[in-house]
Amino acid sequence: MHELIIRAIEQGGLLGIFLLMAVENIFPPIPSEVIMGLGGVAVSRGTIDFWPLMIVGTIGSTAGNYVWYWLGDHWGRTRLEPFVNRWARWLTMEWEDVERAQRFFQRHGPWVVFVFRFTPVFRTMISLPAGLAHMGLWRFLGFTFAGAFIWNLLLVESGRRLAVWLAESQEVLGWITLGLLGLTLAGYLWRVVSWKPRAER
Repeated sequence: MHELIIRAIEQGGLLGIFLLMAVENIFPPIPSEVIMGLGGVAVSRGTIDFWPLMIVGTIGSTAGNYVWYWLGDHWGRTRLEPFVNRWARWLTMEWEDVERAQRFFQRHGPWVVFVFRFTPVFRTMISLPAGLAHMGLWRFLGFTFAGAFIWNLLLVESGRRLAVWLAESQEVLGWITLGLLGLTLAGYLWRVVSWKPRAER
């Protein structure tokens, strides 16, 4: 499995990295931990250069988050609330969750956008209240890019070091990759199946 993803990353090149990271931040089919981590493995093999991977991956993360920011900024509550409530189960949240995130954002300020880049679920969700609060575009992009850059740096460097450490045990790397993918999918499916509207909890 990990070889298939690495090959896809290598063959897709920088455009492939950009698209994967953008889509992951809109709706996560493959977590960034796998994309950038295996990108680090490709760096260790010499098939992808470190800095282009970092820059393009971070721009992709920022672009994906911008989609949610744009929706909040341009659609506002009137159009977003019916959308969120209609697809609440698949989004595994309802409008009250968005409002709670918005209140948290308003209390703690724009640094929340930066800090939440290091959390698995909230790193995408926080972009929506940032848009609803009409946070300045360039400030939002700056905080998002900075947080995503640091997170991606940790992932790429971890993948690179892991590949060197497991140079003679690629099977272990494959199991680690499968484990990450399995945990992500299982976690999402569990949230979908077990999710209930707040009124029913």
